[in-house]
Amino acid sequence: MLTAAERQQKIDTIRRFPAELEALVSHLSEADLYTPYLDGEWTVAQNVHHVADSHMNSVIRLKLALTEDQPTIKAYHQDDWAELPDAKNAPIESSLLLIKGLHARWCILWDSLDEAAWARTWHHPEAGKILTVEDLLNTYDNHCKAHIDQIQRTLAAKKPQ
Repeated sequence: MLTAAERQQKIDTIRRFPAELEALVSHLSEADLYTPYLDGEWTVAQNVHHVADSHMNSVIRLKLALTEDQPTIKAYHQDDWAELPDAKNAPIESSLLLIKGLHARWCILWDSLDEAAWARTWHHPEAGKILTVEDLLNTYDNHCKAHIDQIQRTLAAKKPQ
């Protein structure tokens, strides 16, 4: 179980993420956004769209966990979603706006939770286990950090011109 201060640090990561992501990607060229610089990795644009998809799913999972008794969430195939036209070819601005608004609402929800809410549970069918609301916070604190890192690694792999 995390302390209140540890939870707040993780919530603050989620709160800061939209601005960090936008600062990292908003100045990039079309080539930087849509070129697969690393084999087997998503493009920068696919990462941005994936974050929007993933974080929308997470907010829904959180709301289900807070309002239902141990719900089983719906899994999705993120690699397949990343190949859809709205993730592979679309401009990133709509996903950046979505992430900004979603994170604002998400953090209001995170900030409102009492001790009982942090312990509420949900079932992840792919993981095959019961998880808590606090587990979800840990996952998405890490998810924000991981995608900033992945985008930085992708851009670092760009060949000099």
